[in-house]
Amino acid sequence: MGREFVEIFDEWVHTYDASVGGEDPEYAAVFENYKDILEAVAKKAVSPVVEFGTGTGNLTAALLSRGFHVTGIEPNAAMRQATESKFPQMTLLDGDFLEFDLPESVGSFVSSYAFHHLTDKEKEQAIKLYASLLPSGGKVVFADTVFESEEAKQGRIVYEEGEGHKNLVEDLKREYYTTLPVLEGLFQQNGFDVNFTRLNDYVFLMDATKR
Repeated sequence: MGREFVEIFDEWVHTYDASVGGEDPEYAAVFENYKDILEAVAKKAVSPVVEFGTGTGNLTAALLSRGFHVTGIEPNAAMRQATESKFPQMTLLDGDFLEFDLPESVGSFVSSYAFHHLTDKEKEQAIKLYASLLPSGGKVVFADTVFESEEAKQGRIVYEEGEGHKNLVEDLKREYYTTLPVLEGLFQQNGFDVNFTRLNDYVFLMDATKR
């Protein structure tokens, strides 16, 4: 359920905002247009919102600025503390993409840079779960690293190896980055209409609406 990666963020919490802000050149392409990516997710969201993987609260801020009611779900204690320090009045709970306490109603599930912590099988379970919880017209709006094909993924790994980006290469090999055809199939099979928009060389916006 992605929890095998939780401890990584015990250390990254201290430098996460610097990384997403472009201060880590190794990850510059991954986080290019970061603020625009968060705004793209927030623009498509429907309140009340459940946000998975709040991290340090950057997407949370974009959602709250639009007046949305947000319930945050974050499995890492250090990250929860970081978000709580910024938004002490919001509801923030321990949980993950598959195990979480649901508020009374939900209009959309949103996330940024986190869905890849789930295997494709777990992604299937998650999307099926969201379909069972959302009303017609409810949405799943995720921004994450996705590849057009497995060949494209392997090509990117080779490229980053050539650039000497050891940490990024390890990340790409370790976590569960999937492809557009896989995600499109999972959403459609579970009753969603879905569109994908490329936001940088790594990230696509997934905008899925329950039929």
